[in-house]
Amino acid sequence: MIVLILFCFALQSQNVDFSMLKTINKNEYQNLDISMRITSKSVYPLLIAAPGSLLLTGLVTKDKLMMRNGVKTGVAIGLNVLLTSGLKYAINRPRPFAQYPNDIIKRTNAGPYSFPSGHTSSAFAMATAMSLSTKKWYVAVPSYAYACAVGYSRMRLGVHFPTDVLGGMVLGIGSSLLVFQIDKWIQKK
Repeated sequence: MIVLILFCFALQSQNVDFSMLKTINKNEYQNLDISMRITSKSVYPLLIAAPGSLLLTGLVTKDKLMMRNGVKTGVAIGLNVLLTSGLKYAINRPRPFAQYPNDIIKRTNAGPYSFPSGHTSSAFAMATAMSLSTKKWYVAVPSYAYACAVGYSRMRLGVHFPTDVLGGMVLGIGSSLLVFQIDKWIQKK
């Protein structure tokens, strides 16, 4: 009985996942699609700029904590990339445009596997690390808004399901929280 209930729930969840993606991905909006490609492509340069800016700020202001936060941000992003890549190849979920070629429009290039969204997980790892490093609302709000835009862009471009984006969000936030927590434990010793 429990197996039947879980099977029905999984089936219903997959339908909701596909329906949401289809709604986000449908229709042609050339300017929106251009901005979504730019948003997606901006993630990887920012993964270098984020820890670099914290390190540079720490060096210029002679703030050892900020320099340490730059290192933690780099470690959190690195951990996130490793975990995301490992999960992609372990789970092997096909991309939406490959699974539903008649319904989902592919608007950018992407590798073969979908879960979790690497762009989204990286953006949320960066947003969380920057927020924990600065503890300023004017850093946190735009950082998380940007991360949400990245997640939306991946669905709009047809390369991720909403659950891929959700998984990326959880993984990205979790990676940064874990690294910052481990550093707290190390500092207490």
